[in-house]
Amino acid sequence: MISTETRPRLAAKVRLRYDRRGERYMLLWPEKGMVLNPTATEIVKLCTGEHTVSGIVERLAEKYPTAPPAALERQVMEFLAAMADRGLMQGDAGAASEGGSAPLPNLAPGMAPAKPALEQSVRSRERRTPR
Repeated sequence: MISTETRPRLAAKVRLRYDRRGERYMLLWPEKGMVLNPTATEIVKLCTGEHTVSGIVERLAEKYPTAPPAALERQVMEFLAAMADRGLMQGDAGAASEGGSAPLPNLAPGMAPAKPALEQSVRSRERRTPR
């Protein structure tokens, strides 16, 4: 299960890029891409390996003061779990970790991220290449 002390960062194969034509941020990795909504973009921009999940939630709470902090934490953790399930996010357990980053752990057995929260945070799209 993802901890509030996990320090998430994008996997080595993933890049956050701004699409000037579409005026939106996207995650790009080999042969694929994902369009991010503004909230998902804010989360990904904070996933540098420097901030813990709780630190990310605190920063988002400052930016969105009307959102309940507990709801923000739940949504951030669901989003990060979904990204980790796709292999797009890595993290470590903070100062206790010595060996570098590992993939974020999945949710507890039998639990899955809520589909509506994922669909609100991320729209997935595969880039097609001409044949």
